[in-house]
Amino acid sequence: MATDRRVSRVAELIKREVSQMLLNGIKDDRVGTGMVSVTDVNVSGDLQHAKIFVSIYGTEEAKAETMAGLKSATGYVRSEIGARVRLRRTPEVIFIEDRSLERGNKVLALLNQLKDQRPVESTDEDDEEFPE
Repeated sequence: MATDRRVSRVAELIKREVSQMLLNGIKDDRVGTGMVSVTDVNVSGDLQHAKIFVSIYGTEEAKAETMAGLKSATGYVRSEIGARVRLRRTPEVIFIEDRSLERGNKVLALLNQLKDQRPVESTDEDDEEFPE
C-alpha cells in the first residue's frame, strides 16, 4: 500500500492531467455540451482505482450527455494518464458527477428565504430594558 502522502500526490497529478484533457484532449462533442470541471479525485490506497468527481454546469440533458461522453472516453483518459503520470500500474478510472455545488446553492437559497421571512426585531424595546 502507498503512503497517504503518495496517494494524495497521485490524486493531484491525476486531477491536473484530467483537467488538461478536458480542455484539449477529449474530442468527443458530448463532453463540450456542458461546462465541466474536475472537483476532486479519490485514489484507492493501492493506487488501482481512481474516482474522478466532475461538476457539470448546464441543463439536465447537457449533464446526462456530458456524463455519457465522459464514460465513453474512460479508456482514452486511462491511457493518457498512463502516459503522463509515471506509475507502475495505471489506475482504473471512474467518472462520478459531483452535485455538491448544487446542493450548497439550494441550502444557501433556503437560508436566505428563511432570513427574509423572519420578523424584524425593533431596537426600541432594548432601550426600555436598561434605563439610564
